[in-house]
Amino acid sequence: MSAQPAWSQDGEGVAAVRPSSGGLSEIVVTARKREESVQDVPVAVTALSEELIENRDITSVEKIAAIAPQFNVGRASNGSGAQLTLRGIGSSSTSIGIEQSVAVVVDGAYYGQGRVINEGFFDLARVEVLKGPQALFFGKNATAGVISITTKDPGPDPEFMVKAGYEFVAEQYKLEAVGSVPLGDRLGFRLAARYSKMDDGYYTNLAEPFEYTTRDITDLLAGGDGNPITSTAQPAARNEPGEEEVLARATLKWEATDNLTLTLKGNYDWNTVNNSSWNYVAYACGRGDGLSQQTGQPCRTDFVTFQNNLPDALAGNIPWSRDDGALYNRYESASSTLNTVYETDFLQITSVTNYQWVNNKWTCACDFQSTPTSVWATENSSWEAWSEELRFLSTFDGPLNFMIGGLYQNTTRDFNQQAAQANLYNSAAPAGLEFLGNQKFSQTKGETFAVFGQLTYEITPDLELAGGARYTDETKDSYFVQPYVNPGLAGVFRIGSDPLGYVTANQHFTDISPEATLTWQAADDVLVYGAYKTAYKSGGFSNGGINSRFSSDPLGDLTFEPETAEGFEVGIKSTILDNQLRLNLTAFTYDYSDLQVDFFNSPIFAFQTLTADSRSRGVELEFEFAPYAVEGLNVYGSINYTEAEYTDFEGAPCYAGQTTGEGCIQISPIAARQDLTGAPLSVSPDWTGNLGVTYERDIGTNYRAGLSIDARYSDSYLASGFGNPLSVQDSYVTLDAGLRFGAADDNWKIALIGKNLTNQFYVTGVVDGPFTGAGTGTAVGTKADQLGFGSLPRTVQIELTKRF
Repeated sequence: MSAQPAWSQDGEGVAAVRPSSGGLSEIVVTARKREESVQDVPVAVTALSEELIENRDITSVEKIAAIAPQFNVGRASNGSGAQLTLRGIGSSSTSIGIEQSVAVVVDGAYYGQGRVINEGFFDLARVEVLKGPQALFFGKNATAGVISITTKDPGPDPEFMVKAGYEFVAEQYKLEAVGSVPLGDRLGFRLAARYSKMDDGYYTNLAEPFEYTTRDITDLLAGGDGNPITSTAQPAARNEPGEEEVLARATLKWEATDNLTLTLKGNYDWNTVNNSSWNYVAYACGRGDGLSQQTGQPCRTDFVTFQNNLPDALAGNIPWSRDDGALYNRYESASSTLNTVYETDFLQITSVTNYQWVNNKWTCACDFQSTPTSVWATENSSWEAWSEELRFLSTFDGPLNFMIGGLYQNTTRDFNQQAAQANLYNSAAPAGLEFLGNQKFSQTKGETFAVFGQLTYEITPDLELAGGARYTDETKDSYFVQPYVNPGLAGVFRIGSDPLGYVTANQHFTDISPEATLTWQAADDVLVYGAYKTAYKSGGFSNGGINSRFSSDPLGDLTFEPETAEGFEVGIKSTILDNQLRLNLTAFTYDYSDLQVDFFNSPIFAFQTLTADSRSRGVELEFEFAPYAVEGLNVYGSINYTEAEYTDFEGAPCYAGQTTGEGCIQISPIAARQDLTGAPLSVSPDWTGNLGVTYERDIGTNYRAGLSIDARYSDSYLASGFGNPLSVQDSYVTLDAGLRFGAADDNWKIALIGKNLTNQFYVTGVVDGPFTGAGTGTAVGTKADQLGFGSLPRTVQIELTKRF
């Protein structure tokens, strides 16, 4: 159920009819690949309607988190680019090779990469947040949940819309246009485009210029002074992120016959910001005086950063760096999806053919707080995938029905990164590599086959049993090499020509994920269900890792095992008080085996993806109230309790600076471990909730006005997955609100939309400050600075929409 206003859409993208005298509207979802009322689906789902998406300006995966209180999104600079967490289960952001435990599905196609948060979403029909393991109905698999996004199709009538907006804090201009026309009785075309640009930003960069000196390793090894080169590292952009974005989508829908419909969508997204790590904030310091070990500045929970551009000598002299040395992130993607649906009296055949390409480039101040000894890096990584999914869904009148299908996906990830570090250059290096400390090249080619099916049987008219399973077979062939290493760093990084310098992995995974659900229609408006669910997520290869000379097992450092989930869920969905109140209750418990946890092992200077057993269990209560007595009023909310903890993680790494008195045991000169069994997972608050009110009413016969107020609460949590007490995020409340006024027939509308009006700073992920923290595994230690992925500050925007 959605604890949101219930104005939804049917499967053809036509808005549901708003009740004329109060009461609830029906919400249609496709959680089981068929159109059903949300109250008839034995799945925990929050559905966001077209009207809610528009009124709340839900235009990214991050903004969905403001609606679903158990969902958190942490925007990261490098690695996978994101940490998506649902019910306390998420995937580390530091490894680009990890697919997300919370999958994103767009128009039926699977997007498992964290960089999907860079995508802008607009002109949407609906969004569904499905909680818990999903094995049968969405793409490959998802162990924690699915964010399913459906874009709009062309309709039977011409439609033209222009929307202009301005956000005051970032000084962001937005322009969106949509044109939808029928090209005949059975053919329709829709084109939507959106452009936005910031003249300011959300975060302030307080860095100051400093001198950066590099020395020639060739001269140093010959006994010289290194022929020092001193240049200036200017502050990065003062107002961040200074985003500019271009989005476009074309849709062609052809109802070839009464039984056959083909819908082809093509998408393009171009996005650039003036700093890849613009939201990294040193919000907690390990030093007792509260000052950062990197910059000497106070740590504070505020929207500020301290980051500098590449020094002048390095600018333009490192691959993919800009001539002026400016920090940046440039994201570009293109995709196409063909949905084909053929229906008979007894069978629906669905095909989803998808191609997607993503390229991401950046220059990063990779200490995330810049100093005269900092590390800067550049990256160029690409992802390419194409897939075909075929489903057969029966629609028999009898008690027995089935769904059977198959999936094939072929993927390629190319990863290239180089770093300037240790204040060294090399006059003897190949041209273009003189200022690099090291290069990293990696590639993974993957192939996935899956077959899946489900049988449903009506034991009685009110009792249904459904059971199914998915079989998955995956291969991943990968390599990793550091083709160039500055001789001064040869004691840290293995060069590709070394015996262990070229790492290859040929991985093969298979899995069977069964599930079963018993559904009882206890009364006309009361549904009770119980489900046993499992799910699987691929193991893989950490393309962005490090081949460290301190590690004797680089293959083990770079590879990791699959993640699986198993557990139970029970729920009650009710619509009572003569269709005025929806009241839903869900309880769940899921055990996760080999939850993928990535960390930077500083003693051996390597990223490693470990696996740990964990559990997520809890209770969720959601409601929605639309009284007949007050037409246009809708009150909704939820309260959720979740306990997400490690159930077996005895060999967990210590956090930087963790002492023996805090449970850290030094087991070798380069390894320190702790037991995290029973400790909470990263970004897993015990209590979350939301409460909202919307009110819409006609003013005379020509106008309509609306008001919405939404509050979201999160209990405190650790942002670190390794128990660092400094990483704690205190409980917080955010408040959003909106005012709308326009024509009664929606011909025009003006809206004022405010988000995070309490200006609450909070973090949804964390990394240790590089080269901070000391004394790990000893009696006295200094904890690392905590650099959090910060939230957006208060924003206020005005929008004007005109339809033609």
